[in-house]
Amino acid sequence: MAKKSTIKTLPADILEQLQALLRDPRVTQLDATQRINAILAEQGQEPVSKSAVNRYAMQMAEVGRKLQESRAIAEMWIGKLGSQPAGEVGKLLNEVVRNLAFDAAMHMAEDEEPAHPGAIKELAIAIEKLENAASKNEQRDALIRKQEREEMANKAADIAKRNGLTAEAIATFKREMLGVPA
Repeated sequence: MAKKSTIKTLPADILEQLQALLRDPRVTQLDATQRINAILAEQGQEPVSKSAVNRYAMQMAEVGRKLQESRAIAEMWIGKLGSQPAGEVGKLLNEVVRNLAFDAAMHMAEDEEPAHPGAIKELAIAIEKLENAASKNEQRDALIRKQEREEMANKAADIAKRNGLTAEAIATFKREMLGVPA
């Protein structure tokens, strides 16, 4: 089993300082490592290696890249779907959450440490809620389509009646439009 990163073992306040240093474009990774090691030495703790800081900086850069990418995608879809029915936005959000849940599950599977049972439970609950929401969306869409068919059949029946069709012909016409057996 792989050894836990020394960066992950840093106290929260020192980790925050390291993150701030790594975000500052004026500070090199070598400088950040030296400054953090000076703080750790004052506290009598083990230093971090340059390679550990480099790996952590690369992870932070990847997370930042994914966050920027997600924001750009969200802005694009919100711009496109801003005028769309709420159901379409809901479907998109369901798909986004489904992808996030999948990514989280894959990350948990690849992690060095076993997944925390609470995290597994929360992921399972999120997936269940997501599937329930997707089912409700499908039911709502089906109901909307049915109502639209009924409105169109009624309009067609009114037009047919005004143009002299018999009540029996209109009833047959409506049944066929609605897909109802005779």
